[in-house]
Amino acid sequence: MTELFTIGYQRARPSDFVAALKAGGVTILIDVREVAWSRRREYARKALTETLAAAGIAYVHQKGLGTPKSGRAAAKAGDRAGFEEIFAAHTRTPEFQSDLAKAADIARAGGACLMCYERDPNNCHRQIVAGLMRDKDGFEIRHIMAGGGDGEAAQGFLL
Repeated sequence: MTELFTIGYQRARPSDFVAALKAGGVTILIDVREVAWSRRREYARKALTETLAAAGIAYVHQKGLGTPKSGRAAAKAGDRAGFEEIFAAHTRTPEFQSDLAKAADIARAGGACLMCYERDPNNCHRQIVAGLMRDKDGFEIRHIMAGGGDGEAAQGFLL
């Protein structure tokens, strides 16, 4: 069974983030944010691509797997049910299904990791995306927690 990793960059220094990916054997990072931008510039698409390339890790953005703006607004407002309804509808769109198939194709080669912002996968749509990939393609999901920038070590656990 092929492993599929997930990671969030919340609270992680870029060096800890990359170290956690390397420790997990990640060779390609699949960005599942709708918008590959961050207030933390080092996690915006261009900077992240360069940082990862220097570490020997490829980067691909799968915009269609991201949470639509209305879903992000619901999540930010604490409306979990609203978020889940919006994201469930989004998973049925052709763009989502196409990018899900592309992500699965990439992940079958091994060493793939889904990335979004939230540190805790239980608070992030990437767990839903990973679960769909597990259910459809049989991936074993392993979440990576990058060190929190406070000396905290990287860790991983199974979904």
